[in-house]
Amino acid sequence: MQKATPPPAPEHNLNAVRQVRAGDLNVGYVEAGPADGPPVILLHGWPYDIHSYADVSAILADQGFRVIVPYLRGFGATRFLADTTVRNGQQAALAADVVALMDVLNIPRAILGGFDWGGRTANAVAALWPQRVAGLVAVSGYILVNLAANLQPLDPNAELGWWYQYYFATPRGELGYRKNTKAFNRLIWSQASPLWHFTDAAYGLSAGAFDNPDHVAIVIHNYRWRLSLAAGESRYDADEQRLQAKPLIHVPTITIASDFDGAAKDGAGYRSMYTGAYEHRILDGIGHNVPQEAPAQFANAVVDVSRLPSR
Repeated sequence: MQKATPPPAPEHNLNAVRQVRAGDLNVGYVEAGPADGPPVILLHGWPYDIHSYADVSAILADQGFRVIVPYLRGFGATRFLADTTVRNGQQAALAADVVALMDVLNIPRAILGGFDWGGRTANAVAALWPQRVAGLVAVSGYILVNLAANLQPLDPNAELGWWYQYYFATPRGELGYRKNTKAFNRLIWSQASPLWHFTDAAYGLSAGAFDNPDHVAIVIHNYRWRLSLAAGESRYDADEQRLQAKPLIHVPTITIASDFDGAAKDGAGYRSMYTGAYEHRILDGIGHNVPQEAPAQFANAVVDVSRLPSR
């Protein structure tokens, strides 16, 4: 029996995009809530953008949080400062982007929340720089990339779910993604959230972020790096070695699972990776874009993780 589709949440408008130079990037981001509120940084995934958090940011701002939602490298208004910088999508580079943004915005510690690439990035920051993370909300749990594990085949049904990763490994796939970026990403939205009946307008708001001149290069490198088909940068080797060692995460954490997680929905496979105060929540009938599909539940997790005790 098919689960009922949740009613659509009201959509809020994001504030105007701001720009700030941080690390390798001129980062485009939106901010909501009081400037002196507890800071929360919300990180989107692929193929999504800051609009995944339009409703979440409004809810949290109303509760007094200072909410910051940046475009990741290769998305929206975020640009590289130098043409010579490697268009690198590896996890350690994305994590370093977040810390650089925090430094420029004078944020010593923040709650981090994310899904997909954003969830991985939030986990990486919490693992590498726990002193900068007041709490973690991670959709799909502990999804740090382990390159050795990624060389091992999965069962056929699981491999099927990663079809685009193997497509991107080929020159044909890179060309296909470059030629058909928006149609391709709309297909991924539908496959990752089959019960979410998003509108053309909702998709259009995010689709503009894929016009970024570095978008294709970052996406292709991310997936090829994960399959050990493209090298990372040596300047991230030390951080990457720590992440490859499957570090435990000690900050207060709430993990969220949805239908996208399939058999891993119970979170048992990664429970031992979180050693601080911890909760796990399951959202039935929700796909991969959790903050946009279930904004109230995601916002509640951010509020609740702020109340969990630190070690």
